[in-house]
Amino acid sequence: MPPLVIAVPKGRILSEALPLLARAGIRPEASFSDENSRALRFATDDPAIALIRVRAFDVATFVAHGAAQLGIVGSDVLAEFDYSELYAPVDLGIGHCRLSIAEPVEMAAADDPRGWSHVRVATKYPHLTHAHFARRGVQAECVKLNGAMELAPTLGLAPRIVDLVSSGRTLKENGLVEVERIMEVTSRLVVNRAAMKTRPDVVPLVEAFRRAAAPATPSDAAVAA
Repeated sequence: MPPLVIAVPKGRILSEALPLLARAGIRPEASFSDENSRALRFATDDPAIALIRVRAFDVATFVAHGAAQLGIVGSDVLAEFDYSELYAPVDLGIGHCRLSIAEPVEMAAADDPRGWSHVRVATKYPHLTHAHFARRGVQAECVKLNGAMELAPTLGLAPRIVDLVSSGRTLKENGLVEVERIMEVTSRLVVNRAAMKTRPDVVPLVEAFRRAAAPATPSDAAVAA
């Protein structure tokens, strides 16, 4: 049987995911931490498990289409793509942030979201954005961007943005402020549904992640001490 492939996201979430992987018994080869490496697939200390490192938005696609059997991905991505082939059995409790609407500070000072009837927003979440505004009866025109969202209001591309917010520092440094929150976001373990049924090694790995993500109890702390 070929190794199970776990897709992990590049960027901020990866640093939070590595300790969790270790608690689940998965430790990548040394080259995984080499910043000069261009490799995308890596062995682990378990020959039955391999890792691929891809863009966060691509994790769901790799797992949904069976190129990877498991993955770590934000609930924002799951909601945006809504792949029926994905099962998300474990909230990993990492990657906490929120998907929010933001606009320039001076605009927000005189703006009331309750009065919106039509909005133009820049976002990489057009599906979630349309759905959110549709529930409120607001017509949304989405300009699809994959990055540098905060430039859109400054350069006249769109007066508002929908993007992930963590500390809010990036918004502040670009003269923007949150005016509405769409959803809270955490990272989830996702599994390909077909692999869950056909590969007996998937369920034990899911349970290992479930244990790794479980909050520590006082008895756990005593053992660790």
